[in-house]
Amino acid sequence: MGRSLTGSAFLSCRNLPVLVAEETQKTRSLLEEVAQLRAQIRSLKEAQEVNQAASKKALGAYIEMSDWALESSGATIDTQRTSETYDCQENWGCRVLWFFRAAKPPETILQADVSPGNCWPFQGHQGQVVIRLPARVHLTAITVQHISKDVSPSGTVLSAPRDVAVFGVDADGEEETLLGTFTYDVAKESIQTFPLKNAPLPRAFPSVKLLVKSNWGNPAYTCIYRVQVHGKMAQPESPR
Repeated sequence: MGRSLTGSAFLSCRNLPVLVAEETQKTRSLLEEVAQLRAQIRSLKEAQEVNQAASKKALGAYIEMSDWALESSGATIDTQRTSETYDCQENWGCRVLWFFRAAKPPETILQADVSPGNCWPFQGHQGQVVIRLPARVHLTAITVQHISKDVSPSGTVLSAPRDVAVFGVDADGEEETLLGTFTYDVAKESIQTFPLKNAPLPRAFPSVKLLVKSNWGNPAYTCIYRVQVHGKMAQPESPR
């Protein structure tokens, strides 16, 4: 004759459906989170593809212009005269943009990769960056690039620069010459080129400063994706 169930065993059997239901719910929740993460990754990949396609299309108009602000060609950042990188650890929106990684350094603006989040942020709506060119250049134009609202992870481009002033900087960094001012319009193409006054300038400069005076509404930080510097290299100075 079989033994009867003990009280604890009987209660365990009675609770089994409840435990199974709880575990099933936990599993469903985990599966939903995984599905959401996969959807976010897929969305980011699609956004990156769209952004790259748009960049290639827009670049067609500028393909013939030399870019003296490429890191791969020898351009560097004068960190002593450049605003500090914004620390976004306390800003949720900023953390989402960089996917919980550290914000990018200013050298990012000298690189061709303009995928969403691959930009340099500085605090507030005003800041500056000084780019050392690989040669002395008679400057003709400046190109600024940001992502469009369609591919932005946040769906906005409030951190894009708006009003900008460009200066030519001499070798020791003491003298600056205003070369022009312009407005980057987020309603237009993501890549926008701005001719400088009196271009090509008779005087060649070894460095360029971009002074951002305002952005499109983000009070915490401003993001710059890419800057291109156009012009003609100066003839080497003859020895005295």
